[in-house]
Amino acid sequence: MSAPDPARLRESYAGGELPEEGLPAEPLPLFTEWFSDAAAAGLPEPNAMIVATATPDGVPSARTVLLKGFGEDGFRFFTNLESRKGRELAANPRAALVFPWHPMHRQVRVEGTVTELSRDDVREYFESRPHGSRIGAWASRQSAVVGDRAEFEERYAALADEWPDGVPLPDFWGGYLVVPEAVEFWQGRLNRLHDRIRYRRQGDEWKIERLSP
Repeated sequence: MSAPDPARLRESYAGGELPEEGLPAEPLPLFTEWFSDAAAAGLPEPNAMIVATATPDGVPSARTVLLKGFGEDGFRFFTNLESRKGRELAANPRAALVFPWHPMHRQVRVEGTVTELSRDDVREYFESRPHGSRIGAWASRQSAVVGDRAEFEERYAALADEWPDGVPLPDFWGGYLVVPEAVEFWQGRLNRLHDRIRYRRQGDEWKIERLSP
């Protein structure tokens, strides 16, 4: 079976707009509204986001991660600190996020600095995870090369026998806070005349700008 020609795949964007009038003074209320809209519309995993990181010399990498909290301080997610993204964030603590809510013809981009969450915050979230997921955090040496799938399945089984109840928090597992410096809201419009509104942090305030599509 041949693949479709990507150049011929087109979507007509309609049904939404993002006027300057009535915009909040900071991005959090609008992000909260759009995130709530995505969840209410039944989008699968509306908290799924692309997290882009880079090495100090500029080699980028990106992957899908689940947002696990957001507020005035920023956007939170958790991961293995020894993974590729963990190593890159340790050396270059900046990241970009993308929330691709395609069915709603919406997208949000976030750029900012990254700090590690406290061990208390990490422990609180880790202990809220399903038992199997906590064991999985120990079983997987994330981003490391493995011989085959059986290798970490055997490790998982051994750890499940060792910890039938409580699972300790791994030293190599943690969380990050992305503190936004810029947040862009994209709303698809007819004829590719999309709405793009960017909030850019300036000191303690936000500058609101419309960008050309």
